[in-house]
Amino acid sequence: MIRRWWHAYRGLRLGTRLALGLGVLSLVVFAVVGTVLTAYMRDYLERQLADQMKLVQVVQSKDAAEHGTVRRKPYYGWYTAVYDVSGTSADLRTPAEVPADSRALTALAQTMARSDEDLTRTVRIDGHGPYLLRACEVEPGVVLVSAAPMGDVEDTVEQLITVQVVAFGLALLALVVLGRRMLRRGLKPLSDMASTAHGITSHNLAESAARLPLRVDGRDGGQEVAELRTAFNTMLEHIDDSLAVRAEAEQRLRRFVADASHELRTPLMSVRGYADLFQYAAANAPGERERHLARLRAEAARMGVLLDDLLLLARLDAAEVEAPLRWEDADLTELVRQAADAFRAGHPEHPLTVTAGPAVVKLRLDPQRIRQVLDNLLTNAAVHTPAGTKVSVVVSVTADAVRVAVADTGPGVPAADRERIFDRFYRVDKARSRDRGGSGLGLAVAGSLVRAHGGTIELGGEPGTTVFTVTLPAAAL
Repeated sequence: MIRRWWHAYRGLRLGTRLALGLGVLSLVVFAVVGTVLTAYMRDYLERQLADQMKLVQVVQSKDAAEHGTVRRKPYYGWYTAVYDVSGTSADLRTPAEVPADSRALTALAQTMARSDEDLTRTVRIDGHGPYLLRACEVEPGVVLVSAAPMGDVEDTVEQLITVQVVAFGLALLALVVLGRRMLRRGLKPLSDMASTAHGITSHNLAESAARLPLRVDGRDGGQEVAELRTAFNTMLEHIDDSLAVRAEAEQRLRRFVADASHELRTPLMSVRGYADLFQYAAANAPGERERHLARLRAEAARMGVLLDDLLLLARLDAAEVEAPLRWEDADLTELVRQAADAFRAGHPEHPLTVTAGPAVVKLRLDPQRIRQVLDNLLTNAAVHTPAGTKVSVVVSVTADAVRVAVADTGPGVPAADRERIFDRFYRVDKARSRDRGGSGLGLAVAGSLVRAHGGTIELGGEPGTTVFTVTLPAAAL
């Protein structure tokens, strides 16, 4: 039975459980207060009655000393007896006003014979109810015993208990009812949070567009509830941000797969087409065969470069324990000169100027990868600008960073394309052929390599110019 009640209690709502707990606690408090108050009231009334009997016995003692017995009639319902005591015996003097069962009075008189002070007892006399007995010594060997009914005291105590039960019962009922309403109102924000959580569970988190449609309102619920509401909303914002990041990552992945498939499909189709040509006799002529084989080798090399770039980007994104970088102390100025010499040899139609600050700029980096960054930026300037466009490289050093700026005086990058210029497979000129425009991975690779070195790469410049600025930390890398 107790276990069943316990399970039923645990199944109640929190507000109801708190209200019941408050009611039980209040009931215990009321019981303790009522018991203490009743005991105090009973003791107070008994002391009042005892004091009254003491005053009455002063007069009765004089009467008993003068006449041998108490001749004055006691109060209605009171009893008075005078005993001659000796040793363990007590003899009642007559006439006396005593009940039919006077054993309690006689016993108190016998006890008084062995006591040096007045005695008081509460007894129950058969047929008369509770009485308060008081014994005092009239003279040596003579004891006066008075008995006062305690019916009024009992009635008063019973009335007090009745009033307490009614008052405490009403107070308890009001406390439980009003307390439950107040608790429900105070816990309403928690219910709102539960509703919000249920709403979130019904929301399709797999959708790529999605901010959570529900939020907890600002209903007041105290400091603790406010803190919980703030934490709950912060959690929802974090979930929103995570969903947005995941949605963006999924879109980028789908775009990346689509672009990679598109970029690889063209050279594969070329390889397949040239391979099919060898089925025909005309394609096996010495001159034609060498030309077709050269094209096959070119397409294969192109696919190899594309796959190498994709593998490098994948390794950089994966944040591998062993990053694809080989760190060593190298001279950045020398790397810039080497990249400039290679650019002049491969693109003589683009005049290049190099402005280097210090003669030697020692940094800890991967020389091959930084050289790849410089080559990609210079090649990007050559591919996307007409012949005769001036290209410049400027190296500058500050207290905490080294900057390499690659600039050209070409048409520049449209404002609409600047945000996506470092995206993979993104090309500003969609109509440019892949033979000249590349695969759209050069700037993406450059950006990832610079970030892997702890630096940044930014696109600047005004209309008519394009400036890519690579910033590397001057301290330990």
